[in-house]
Amino acid sequence: MQAQQVTGPVVFHGEGPVWSPGWGGLRYVDMLAGDVMTLRPDGTVERRHVGTVAAVVRPRVGGGAVIGVERGFALEDPDGTIRALPEIWSDPGIRMNEGGCDPDGRFCCGSMAYDQAKGAASVYRLDPDGTVEVVLEHVTVSNGLEWSPDGSLAYYNDTETSSIAVFDYDRTKGLTNRRTFAELSGPGGPDGLTVDAQGGVWSAVFEGGAVLGFSPDGVLQERVEVPTPKVTACTFGGENLDQLFITTSQEDVDTDEDPLAGSLFRAEVGVRGRPVRPFAG
Repeated sequence: MQAQQVTGPVVFHGEGPVWSPGWGGLRYVDMLAGDVMTLRPDGTVERRHVGTVAAVVRPRVGGGAVIGVERGFALEDPDGTIRALPEIWSDPGIRMNEGGCDPDGRFCCGSMAYDQAKGAASVYRLDPDGTVEVVLEHVTVSNGLEWSPDGSLAYYNDTETSSIAVFDYDRTKGLTNRRTFAELSGPGGPDGLTVDAQGGVWSAVFEGGAVLGFSPDGVLQERVEVPTPKVTACTFGGENLDQLFITTSQEDVDTDEDPLAGSLFRAEVGVRGRPVRPFAG
C-alpha cells in the first residue's frame, strides 16, 4: 500500500499528529522549530510557535491543549493563551520527545538526550492537578505511546530497542509487566505509533520509509510505503477516523535528493481509529 502526499515539505521535523474535532481536525508539530501545525480543510497549513521545542500536543477536556515542550509541559487555554508550567529538569542536554494521554486523562510524555545517550531519558506523567511523576526510567529515545481500546494495555516505542513493547496498565499501578509486542526487522527503528478501533497497532518506521500495521497479537499484517525514509509518526483522522495521517522529517536529509522529506502523507488502510483521549486537566 502506498501513502499519498497531503502537503509539501512544510516542516523540518514533523511529529505527533493527532485528530480532534474540537480544534477542527489535524494538528501535528514541527518539533525542533517549536511550532504546532494545523491542517486546514483546504489543504493549507497554519503554524503557531509555542516554544523552543514542541514535542507533542493533545486536546484538553475543557478546550485548548496540553503541549510537551523542551523541558516540561505547557497548557493552551481555550482562548489560545499558552502558559508554560515549571520546568521538570534543568539539563539542557535532555528534551521532551513524544507521548499521549492515558485512559484516566493523564498526559504522559517521554524524553531523550539530544545526543541520544543510552538510558539517559525518562517518561513523565502530568496529572490534571498539575503534579508530575516519573513513570518509566532509563529509556533512550522515547517515542510512540498509546493504549488499547479497553485501556488495559499500553504500547510503547523506545526507538533504540528496535522493538515495540507492551505493558499492562492500571490507574494505581501504572505501567507494569513490560514485554515485547513485536520485533522490527529490516532497516529503521520504531517511532510514533497509534492503535486502531480493533486493537491493531500501527508504528512509523524511522529510516525505514514505512508504517507497519500489526494485529492485536503482534502479527505483521500491513505495510504502508512512504516515499521518504524518515517516517516519524501516524494517527487516524478524518470525519470517520478512517484515514491514517503520517508525518516525516527533513533532519539530516539532503532535500535536493529527497524533496518529499518533511511532507505530510495519508493512507486508507481499511480500519478506523479511536477518538483521541483528551487531557483531563
